Amino acid sequence: MWNRRPPSGKQHLRDDNEVTYIETSVKSSLMDPEVQGEAEEECDDTRVVREIMARCFIPAVVTTISWEGFHFVGHEIRIKEATDCYGAVVWPSALVLCYFLEKNAKQYNMVDKNVIEIGAGTGLVSIVASLLGARVTATDLPELLGNLQYNISRNTKLKCKHLPQVKELSWGVALHENFPRSSHNFDYILAADVVYAHPFLEELLVTFDHLCRETTIILWAMKFRLEKENKFVDRFQELFDLEEISSFPSLNIKLYKAMKKNRRSA
Repeated sequence: MWNRRPPSGKQHLRDDNEVTYIETSVKSSLMDPEVQGEAEEECDDTRVVREIMARCFIPAVVTTISWEGFHFVGHEIRIKEATDCYGAVVWPSALVLCYFLEKNAKQYNMVDKNVIEIGAGTGLVSIVASLLGARVTATDLPELLGNLQYNISRNTKLKCKHLPQVKELSWGVALHENFPRSSHNFDYILAADVVYAHPFLEELLVTFDHLCRETTIILWAMKFRLEKENKFVDRFQELFDLEEISSFPSLNIKLYKAMKKNRRSA
């Protein structure tokens, strides 16, 4: 960013910042409006992504337990990862979803809401939702629950209105027994980076469908890598009304809001 504009009516340039300002102004005035709009979107994307990534920090002192730090909802969150497992790493989609929840806390009010996160991984998204006042159930595969419980307990104890729960959820498996619709009514389903090169995409879709009521809102951050992701989105739209609410081209991530199709009118 430059800190001053060139003097009006003068050609004298005092530094490189002013040169940049004039060059940018000339280019903008000559640019096709559609191209100019795309350039502005790209600039905005870069700014927001930089702000999101600035929420991460590395500990200054090495400890016996390695962890990565994040700043959300006015709290320092410490997450223990495991590099030998996809599900125990904080991926950029999780940061995007956490940032969105924090910045849109009024529109998507988490206070006292029943929230489930599927594919919770390290638990960062569930922790942020808990800090925002939600009743959270964080779910993942049985082999990930130990690290998930550790991170959630470490970062929410005595800090949250509702103590978050950790529960096993293998997509498509024993859904009626472990999450009966008669006793599980979720206001929000949160998901970050649950679609990638794994063979359980159909089971994931079944899980979304089972957990979702007519009024449930799905907030889903997704990184596009392969054609398989596009095909899943097409299948998803057969069951859900899908709305893209944010896009981060530099990260190849989109943030979606979804609700069940054929809902009864209010």
